[in-house]
Amino acid sequence: MTEFRPSAGQAVAYADTQTRATFLVQTYLHLLGSICAFAAFEIYLFKSGLAAPMAEAMLGTSWLLVLGGFMIVGMLATSAAHRAESLMTQYGALILFVAAESVIFVPLLYIAQSYAPGVIESAATVTLVGFAGLTLVAFMTRTDFSFLGGVLRWG
Repeated sequence: MTEFRPSAGQAVAYADTQTRATFLVQTYLHLLGSICAFAAFEIYLFKSGLAAPMAEAMLGTSWLLVLGGFMIVGMLATSAAHRAESLMTQYGALILFVAAESVIFVPLLYIAQSYAPGVIESAATVTLVGFAGLTLVAFMTRTDFSFLGGVLRWG
């Protein structure tokens, strides 16, 4: 499978079927890698003991500051990814955004783990099974599920 490299102003939607399929697979693999990096970072934070002080600090401050900081990091990462010519800069922006997402989820996961030990593992298992099932259906049937976009946006 060849890597998709668009020329300036070229939209993937207007490319041939094989190019679009390659682009979708690459996008999906990047999403999968990002989800795995998010999970690995969360596991590290909780196993190392850093999650508790982070959660307590974030829960003890104004959430407007926390969410504002998250929004700024997200805007910077998005801007860098869109404007950067370097592939390494784009990956750096993705890693920065995944790390910011991981940090913002710490208090939520900390509270969930405090009130219902084991709930995170159960939720992760259900999510992985659902993700694997949907992936298998999409890759095996090669069906275009883009018609579900409107349903997902409304849902």
